[in-house]
Amino acid sequence: MNTLKIGWIGLGNMGNPMVKNLLKANFEVIVYNRTKEKEADLIAAGAKSATSPASLLDSCDIVITMLSNDDAVLAVFNGEDGLASSQISGKTIINMSTVSPETSRKLAAICADKDLKFIDAPVSGSVKPAQDGALVILVGANESDFKYAKPVFDVLGKIAINVGLAGVGSSAKLAINYLLGLNLQGLAETVLFAEKNGVSKEDMLTIINQGACANGITNIKAPSILNDSYPAAFALKHLVKDLRLAKEAGLDAPLIDPLYNSFSKAQAEGLGDQDVMAIITSLNNK
Repeated sequence: MNTLKIGWIGLGNMGNPMVKNLLKANFEVIVYNRTKEKEADLIAAGAKSATSPASLLDSCDIVITMLSNDDAVLAVFNGEDGLASSQISGKTIINMSTVSPETSRKLAAICADKDLKFIDAPVSGSVKPAQDGALVILVGANESDFKYAKPVFDVLGKIAINVGLAGVGSSAKLAINYLLGLNLQGLAETVLFAEKNGVSKEDMLTIINQGACANGITNIKAPSILNDSYPAAFALKHLVKDLRLAKEAGLDAPLIDPLYNSFSKAQAEGLGDQDVMAIITSLNNK
């Protein structure tokens, strides 16, 4: 049994497999989720359940949050029986949710006031890498806190990179998701242009993935395009949120506005809960 006791808040598509990997690595894990039904299979796998975020922090060495947006994370900190209401000091809180750099710095300040350690650690990767323990973890922390949490990161990811202090991890995540959006938009536009000019999507995807333009995302998303099926590994609505956060954080590159507008339009068309690759559906309906 690993000696660190881990608390976990947020059991969605990413949080659930990440907790399972910690359990497999023999960490003691206590979970908290507002929807208690989401705890059931993890409790069956050996996790315990907490009654509130504050009680979770009281019971654990490290508490990790993996939630959908800034408001959800702030509510877990500041709500009734939230993490900030605990009277316990010296513990470590790691936010692995994608939030704005400003929110990460705000969380760090809340923790500093409570004599708690805070680590900003969003991840690059979707459900399959989460299941495989192969996420890329983008850490904002001082070096001693990073080393303390490293055994946890080693289970959850294939690499953890300490890029700076709190907020810098969030900036790295917004930057990589901007590149993700560009890749998805370009892939969709290329396949649709080829099809309109007599090249099958099967042939075009082979050309892409056998050539210098191939990358991880073009290979991963090819089956969805071929099957015209987009179950969410990373929901399109979350990329819309991340692109908005990037704009608010100062990204003013030439392609950010058309990219954001394209994905926002797809969300408005009802594609938000589908995978990010469903952008091709929206573009095809022009």
